[in-house]
Amino acid sequence: MARKKKHAGHANHERWLVSYADFITLLFAFFVVMFASSQTDKAKAQHISDAVTKALEKGGMQAAVHEILGGTVDEKGKGNAQMKGPGGSQARNDKTEVQPLDQELLPKLAFLNKALEAEIRDGKLEIKPEVRGLVISMQQAAFFPSGDDTIDPQTYEAVEKIAHIVADSPNPIRLEGHTDSQPIHTAHFPSNWELSAARGISMLHLLSDRYGIAHERLAVVGYADTVPKATNDTPEGRAINRRVDIVILNQHIAPQQQAPVQTKAPAAPAAQPAAPAARKK
Repeated sequence: MARKKKHAGHANHERWLVSYADFITLLFAFFVVMFASSQTDKAKAQHISDAVTKALEKGGMQAAVHEILGGTVDEKGKGNAQMKGPGGSQARNDKTEVQPLDQELLPKLAFLNKALEAEIRDGKLEIKPEVRGLVISMQQAAFFPSGDDTIDPQTYEAVEKIAHIVADSPNPIRLEGHTDSQPIHTAHFPSNWELSAARGISMLHLLSDRYGIAHERLAVVGYADTVPKATNDTPEGRAINRRVDIVILNQHIAPQQQAPVQTKAPAAPAAQPAAPAARKK
């Protein structure tokens, strides 16, 4: 039988398209990389440049290492920081460690800011988180008559909102009385110490007797004029200093960290007459 003649295959003249497509793909990737390299973060580049310049000005890498370890370039600084802390030759100062606000107090802060929005706007209250806890500052002019420790009944509505938050929290509560630096001498209050403590006690009785806060959770501190928030040289500053702070304390902080931070050192007390005249607060 005669063998069938095989026809010659058709020549593929379009194979170059495969190589061309690969070339185009590589060329596209190349330009993408070049474009991305040109779009550097100028802010980060400037930050790195400033950091390098600062390091070189301070003595280069050796100075940076000494600074990290607690020393200085000339070896005469504070010494090796590794000597501090557990096992070191120097005790670590825990007072410099900042503790965060208790997580359960954060929603209470938001609730109080909303519930007492009008009082905060009018300057009757100030609420702020501190290292020691959540501090609610009540201005004397809004909550107490001048020179007296009786709480104004018109403020009970605001105190009730605070009491609900206090009752809903297991944290210990401290009531801190503060006055300005103007002396007082009456039959009821021989000095600012008695007045500041008496206002804290009045707030304690209101929270406990009217709103059912347990006595075991409450403590009273009278600071008189020793922890001012503003200057006592102006009437406005003295008005800010006359206050009662309700402090919802953080549960994880040490007792020495529960004291308020004094924002300004009190001036040396002037000589007082033997029998100062009575003044209202």
